[in-house]
Amino acid sequence: MNTHYDIVIIGGGMVGASLAAALLPMTEALNLQIAVVESMPMPTSDLSQYQPSYDARATALSYGARKLYEQMGVWDAISEHVSSIQRIHVSDKGHFGATRLHAEEEHVPALGYVVENQWMGRTLLNHITTHQYAERVTYCCPAEVLSVTPIEEGMQLDILMDDKTIQVSSALVVIADGGRSELRESLGISYQQVVYEQHAVVTNISPESPHRNVAYERFTDTGPLALLPLQDQDDMARCGLVWTVPDAELDAVMGLDDAAFLARVQERFGYRCGRFMHVGKRFSYPLKLVLADEQVRPGLAVLGNAAHALHPIAGQGYNLALRGVVDLAQHIIEARRCDMSVGDISMLQAYHQARIADQKRTIGLSDKTMKLFSNRNPMLALGRDLGLQLMDICPPAKTLFARAAMGLDVPAPRLK
Repeated sequence: MNTHYDIVIIGGGMVGASLAAALLPMTEALNLQIAVVESMPMPTSDLSQYQPSYDARATALSYGARKLYEQMGVWDAISEHVSSIQRIHVSDKGHFGATRLHAEEEHVPALGYVVENQWMGRTLLNHITTHQYAERVTYCCPAEVLSVTPIEEGMQLDILMDDKTIQVSSALVVIADGGRSELRESLGISYQQVVYEQHAVVTNISPESPHRNVAYERFTDTGPLALLPLQDQDDMARCGLVWTVPDAELDAVMGLDDAAFLARVQERFGYRCGRFMHVGKRFSYPLKLVLADEQVRPGLAVLGNAAHALHPIAGQGYNLALRGVVDLAQHIIEARRCDMSVGDISMLQAYHQARIADQKRTIGLSDKTMKLFSNRNPMLALGRDLGLQLMDICPPAKTLFARAAMGLDVPAPRLK
């Protein structure tokens, strides 16, 4: 491991690895040295050994995210294990409101895609470690960043690896270690938080009928429920379930046996997919809106859930993070071409300024939609259902909604 890097990325998950992948093609021309520090051991990057798991966690990628990964040259590999979303069905339980989106009507190959997180991580790692400029990226894992301290030319990091503490300097440190980032807090970066008093219960579930590449967003009086198409496994259809449950009901829901759990989901969702036959391991996490008060400092940038965490409604959290990744990569590339430090605060502030509108729009839409469809006021319920029905019969309104779902309603950052 070197004692100095141009960029140190803290967190080797999908956000951190995507930043490394976005920068990789330009590392030789711009003489960039990058380190990725990850707390988990490095998995194998041999994609031929990949075995999907029924219980694998998954992420919804918008069509816009596909275009960004195409710019990085990694989409073809990712697409080997994705399930496309050809249709989206939005409904309001107990009310008449519903709308339907179709990829064919929007003239795109898919409205979005669902990919297993483990496959995405393996694919990004394989892309980085087999790239012609792979020696430009050093993986440090398992390792822990003990401290990050400002110095005259960037940041100094104390990194614990192999029971030894190593000191490394870097012009730019990127924090991408998730929404519970202890490092963010240790640096005194405060954040705004809205607690929704809800948990997301996440699992994979098998309906008796094929999912036919339809994604469902079902609003109920206790919160939204999303069902996302996944690749079949062992001749069973498989869907990713994200069920919003009030905090007061979480223990009871998580304590249900499989049969009772399937019955509860069936009651909430209905029979559009037929009967639910099988459910996998369940996970839960608290739902809250988190927005860091600072996303850049001299020599420092905060990305992904460490910068902003959204309610999972509409599945826009990771897509927003990925747009930030590509935007930061392009600002770094432009700074290096102009002989600026990649940790220059004016460059980082320009990057952050470019992200504000997208963040406000996406976060605001997620927050307001959740509150609107969680409100039991009869007049609000009537208004939202009329809105859903009007959208369903009005092609221009439907296209606007579809473009937002696909991440195409904001200018996409480009790698040049």
